[in-house]
Amino acid sequence: MSGALGRSVPRLEDDRLLRGRGRFHDDVVRPGQLWLRVVRSPLAHAEIRGVDTARAAALPGVVAVVTAADLPAHLRIPVRQPHPGLDFTPHLQPPLARGHVRYAGEPVAAVLAEDPYLAEDAAELVALDLAEREPVLDARTAPAATCEVGVVDFGYGDVDAAFAGAAHVVAAELRTGRHSGTPLEPRGLVAEPDPDTGRLTVWGAAKIPHINRRVLATLLALPEHRIHLRETDAGGSFGIRGEFYPEDFLVPFLALRTGRPVKWSEDRAEHMVAANHAREQEHRIELALDADGRLLALRDEAWLDNGGYVRTHGAVVAALTASMISGPYRLPACRSRVHIVKTNKTPIGTYRAPGRFQHNFVREHALDLAATRLGLDPVELRRRNLLTAAELPHERPMSVFGSPMLLDGKDHLEHFDKALADVGYDRWRAEAAEARAQGRLVGTGCAVILEKAGLGYDSAVVDIGVTGAVRVVMGGANVGQGIQTVMAQIAADTLAVPVDSVHVVLSDTDLLPDGGGTFGSRSTVVGGTAVRDAAAKVLDKARAVAAELLGAAPGSLVARDGGLAVEDAPDRRLDWGAIAAASYAPRWTAAGDEVGLIGRATYAAQGMTYPYGAHFAQVEVDPDTGKVDVTRYAVTYEVGRAVHPEAVRGQLLGGAVQGIGGALTEEFRYDERGVPQSLTLDTYLWPRADELPDIQVEVYEDAPAPGNPLGLRGAGEGGTAGSGAVLAGAVRDALGLAGDVGALPLHPWRVRSLMSLKRAEEPARAPAEASTKEAS
Repeated sequence: MSGALGRSVPRLEDDRLLRGRGRFHDDVVRPGQLWLRVVRSPLAHAEIRGVDTARAAALPGVVAVVTAADLPAHLRIPVRQPHPGLDFTPHLQPPLARGHVRYAGEPVAAVLAEDPYLAEDAAELVALDLAEREPVLDARTAPAATCEVGVVDFGYGDVDAAFAGAAHVVAAELRTGRHSGTPLEPRGLVAEPDPDTGRLTVWGAAKIPHINRRVLATLLALPEHRIHLRETDAGGSFGIRGEFYPEDFLVPFLALRTGRPVKWSEDRAEHMVAANHAREQEHRIELALDADGRLLALRDEAWLDNGGYVRTHGAVVAALTASMISGPYRLPACRSRVHIVKTNKTPIGTYRAPGRFQHNFVREHALDLAATRLGLDPVELRRRNLLTAAELPHERPMSVFGSPMLLDGKDHLEHFDKALADVGYDRWRAEAAEARAQGRLVGTGCAVILEKAGLGYDSAVVDIGVTGAVRVVMGGANVGQGIQTVMAQIAADTLAVPVDSVHVVLSDTDLLPDGGGTFGSRSTVVGGTAVRDAAAKVLDKARAVAAELLGAAPGSLVARDGGLAVEDAPDRRLDWGAIAAASYAPRWTAAGDEVGLIGRATYAAQGMTYPYGAHFAQVEVDPDTGKVDVTRYAVTYEVGRAVHPEAVRGQLLGGAVQGIGGALTEEFRYDERGVPQSLTLDTYLWPRADELPDIQVEVYEDAPAPGNPLGLRGAGEGGTAGSGAVLAGAVRDALGLAGDVGALPLHPWRVRSLMSLKRAEEPARAPAEASTKEAS
């Protein structure tokens, strides 16, 4: 091994990106390309009585205007991951609305024109005759008969008996607001047909190109081998980019129909209503505890606002919300049910830490309530209930996505204690107490998280040419996370070459028949292992060739300095180019094996690995405005093994910032007719860099994943997963609340209402009776 793993080498992507040499979808310009503009419904719920395209079609330079009548009536965008017992068929979205519109922003027609400005002008001439209907905007009160898609139910143990015998019962009703990834670069696509070969090339697909190619092939009735998806750079993904949307069908469909390249670039206002939203859920959670504050059971009922259709993720968000709510705690019994409910809002999908942002908030906030009610320190309550080394690995008696839920960490309590010390949390709390004594509203919070990573499969090809050049082709996608560098490191480590000499090609469907894609913190865990295995096959073949040339035993050859050398006689060596050239000799081609130094591998994880961590925050609330200032923030995370430590830190840091936004400022709001009110970044508020403290990130490598050959655990979502939980706890502490905060995000107006409620309740509050069964 070359020692390339575990080093924060310069990222291979950075030089060209920092010099402005990136190639994003909008940089792809094809000769004769047309521009697509989508006509979207201005109403949340309406019957389509007519779509008049005549004026738009008559505009000079407009090539086509299409509606649902121009598409096959059966077309629906399928889910990529079915859920047992749920039939999503009646709830799937057509590429263009047919009969009814079910959310503001739903595509109703598409306009093709010779330039983007003309396309936009023509789109404004398309007249929609819509008969508005009453929208459904609340998942919990929506009529189940017409709106409920189904219920996802996970659990184990005798929950009812545990609650019946509990010394304490603590309950809360909590809500998470609707927000999303809102990447810096909105979505876009370019599709070009080749009339000579009948092939279609598509640029701009991200996240899951091979899966999307299969969907597109089915919808277009076009063989997969005639569709070539090519990578471009992406200005952020976070789970929402790269799912199969209506535009992912419309662009290639219209390219084939016109025989010309078609380009679509989403603007920010479109993105805010058309790309997947996320997070919006309402929970009723109950904790059962014994007299010493030890957890006996958890019971949770949740309503997930799914928006107007079921999109490609299916029930993934609901399943992750329900299945992992028990977290890293010793919990004898647990039951969680999530109702998937359609409303007249933008459909939801996965967004960084889907389900976990929500359930960590409700579980950890309920633990804070329990600590108050029992008169315990919130830190101590968690310490009493976290799983220890003696209890790990720990199997929950249920499965998640067909995989047993086996918590494979080393020691959750040990991690928490180490985190408390490394962060200096006692000092934070002392500072907050001193500030409160001075009359300031300063508080602290802590939250413990359990993550998941690494399920599924991925494929890779590694080859070495006669010049010694190493190439890696794998099925992940570049979404800005540094995947090229990490895959180069893994190959370089096996083949003993410089990291910057490895050429990495991602998600090119012509070069790699299949790949799993980039989602769910799995690219390094699964895709990286496939690269390792493919490189190992190259190494094995090279040893056989070089052993014969050097007159040595294959087992005596080691990868060193860009070639193979005899371990005890390093001067007896061959470089990779010489070995590759020799591998084409008849001696090695006669066997019928694949010619050259090439290795192919598919790695299928037998189960998920479960990373874990903790979040800590200190906040100060402005008593006049209710604005929450984050004064300190820290994340600790067990990654198993870090291929590129700084990349892991960057993932956790960026994730924390997104989580802070969802906890405090970001929210898609609607009026009473279901019309979106958050269409710009002036109304949908990202957290500002100058409003955030330096975020402390501690990456631990104390527990390499036992089920992964490299010991890897995923790191993409842990920074987001605990943000809502920890900030809710810190604000609650700052305000001195006995009850809960109610909902996220904690906008200033919501915080002010909590302050008013506290003032109104203070005189009537009686001391809690910690020795009796109680609920809040």
